[in-house]
Formats: sequence, C-alpha cells, structure tokens
Amino acid sequence: MPDNHPPASVHASTAITAPGELEHRYGERVHILDNSLIATALAQLSSPMVSHVELMAHLRLIYPFLCLHACHHELPTVHTQVPTRMAEHHAVAGVWRGEAVDPGHEVVVCDIIRGGMVPSQICFELLSSLLPERNVRLDHLTMARVSNEDGHITGVDLSGSKIGGPLSGRTLLVPDPMGATGSTAIRALDHYREHHGEPARVIAMPMICTPEYLRRVLDACPSLAVYTARLDRGLSSAEILQSVPGEFWDQERGLDDTSYIVPGAGGVGELINNSWC
Repeated sequence: MPDNHPPASVHASTAITAPGELEHRYGERVHILDNSLIATALAQLSSPMVSHVELMAHLRLIYPFLCLHACHHELPTVHTQVPTRMAEHHAVAGVWRGEAVDPGHEVVVCDIIRGGMVPSQICFELLSSLLPERNVRLDHLTMARVSNEDGHITGVDLSGSKIGGPLSGRTLLVPDPMGATGSTAIRALDHYREHHGEPARVIAMPMICTPEYLRRVLDACPSLAVYTARLDRGLSSAEILQSVPGEFWDQERGLDDTSYIVPGAGGVGELINNSWC
C-alpha cells in the first residue's frame, strides 16, 4: 500500500486547526476534539476506579457528541425548506430555509463486536432520529484480535458477520472505541470492499487513538477521515510530547510492546460488557 502522507518534516509546516478541534499536523483528514467536558469524561472513564454504570454514562455522553461533530463535517447537505407552525400566520416568513443533511443519503454504522457494540448503537439511534429510517443501517462484525505466543497482537480474525446490504455510494461509520494499531478498522473495511462494494466515504470514530493508528488507517483508504475524542502518544519522549501533535509523527509512540494504548483506557470491550473471559 503506498504511503499517502509526506514525511514528518513536511507536516511540520502545515498546522491544521478547526473550531472545537485540537491543532495538529496529521493532515486534513484527521480531527481531534478539543473539549474540556469530553476530556473530563474520558479521564474518568479511563480511571481504574470507574464503575460499570459510570463508564456507560460516559460513553453515552462522548459518542453522541463525537458522532454529531463528525457527521456535521462529512455528510452531504442540501438546501431545505420546511414550513414551521408559524407558516399558518406568515406563509413566506414562517418557512425555515437553510442547509440540512441530505435525506436521500444512506449511512451504514458498523458495530465491531465487542467494544463497538454500545458506541455503534448510540450512533445508529442518533442518526435514525435525524434521517429517514430506511436510509440508516446497523451492521455487525464479529471480530477478535489474534495474538502470538508472546502476547503480541498479529492480526484480526473475522469469524462471522451480519451485513444488511450493499455499501456502494454510502457513508460507512466505524465507531470502534479504541484506535490502537488500526488492524481491526482496516480488516473491517477490507471485508466490506471485498463483499459489499466501495463506500462514498468512511468515518473512523475511535474514542481514543494513537499516532500509529492514524498512519495505518489513512494509508489504507483515501476516502477515510478520522474523528477522535483524544490522541494518546504517552510513550513518546518528553521533547516530542512538548511538540504539536504530528510535528514529528515518525517519532511519536502511543503503543506499548503488546500493542495497547498508553495512557489509554485498558480493555474497554471487557469493561463495556463486564465480561473478562
């Protein structure tokens, strides 16, 4: 797969900023939220002291915000006219006119079991309340990380899935909470492409991600954008941690030797399901 990104030294000259987002130099397809309330929820969610009830409440705060932010920027819009209740009294002025999400566009939400179950359901229900129900679909992929005898993650096993139809021309939303190596997201995307067509765009929505994840998923798909609530690069040097994210992309490190995110949040899939087997 060709590398679509210039070296870190080139990125250093182009800072990317947008309202409500953290400044970085990973390119225009990366969006990192800069919101103190979401940061607070993530910090509490990541704590070993968090209860299951608290964790679920934090997920239900983080993911609607992240989904709305991503879809606002990525979904196609059309000029819309909607008569309000005031149109009875003001036939012209009582009609709202403006840009709204194209009601004809179709969105597929991909649930990657187990960690993606709750985030994907949240996004599916939110989008179903805003778009015609027939144009929003929730798919399920049963995937698991594969490790070698030393405990290193070597790939992703796709042992079963429930896909509700074609993907071609649609937006694929992947709200898998932990963007570590990128292997899971890439395997899911490969499966869709091989069996269900090419999406119009892909929105990867990890709750937390690493610099390593960003490079892999961006290289894997030119139509993919990443929206994340937090970037973790905790194993980078003190000097790198003082730099703008992405300024020295090739020297940033957010994965430990067993491919877990640092500081991260631990086994979120196990936490969400309160299941440790």
